[in-house]
Amino acid sequence: MVRPDKVAEVELLTDKLGKAQCLVLANFSGLTVADMGELRGKCREQNVEFRVVKNRLLKRASVGMDNAVIEQLLTGPTGVAFGLAGPVDPAKVLVEFAKGHEKLEIKGGFLDGALLTATQVEALATIPGRQELLCMIARGFQGPTQNFVGVLHGLMSKCVRTLDAVAKQKAEAA
Repeated sequence: MVRPDKVAEVELLTDKLGKAQCLVLANFSGLTVADMGELRGKCREQNVEFRVVKNRLLKRASVGMDNAVIEQLLTGPTGVAFGLAGPVDPAKVLVEFAKGHEKLEIKGGFLDGALLTATQVEALATIPGRQELLCMIARGFQGPTQNFVGVLHGLMSKCVRTLDAVAKQKAEAA
């Protein structure tokens, strides 16, 4: 018999899987309630949603994904971080949190439908985020402009020094 609450959960997970740019699966067993609250708070700050899911329901919701691949990750307690704003954010949040909490074990993840191992998720976390990349681009645009202003300033000051030297020569000659 199908229970309506489980059907609703599968529909919700299917929707989140469709919207998420990246998702990271983790084993959270051993974390305290306070730790889970802290993790969820950090996720919210980065526009990442962390949900504890039943493996069977996540497997049903992942019909479009390769079920043989996702079954490898669905063992034991599973928490899923859905990256709704950017593909790097869930990896960054969970890897950073796992550094301070040994009991959080990253199982793997998915990025654009491709399976990521735990090592690949950690590597993904080292990529700069969207804001950092935008700052790097802005600095790249700003550099040539600053160099051009410096060259113009140098030419103008050289011209002023030359005119000053000519004025001093004329003053000495007179």
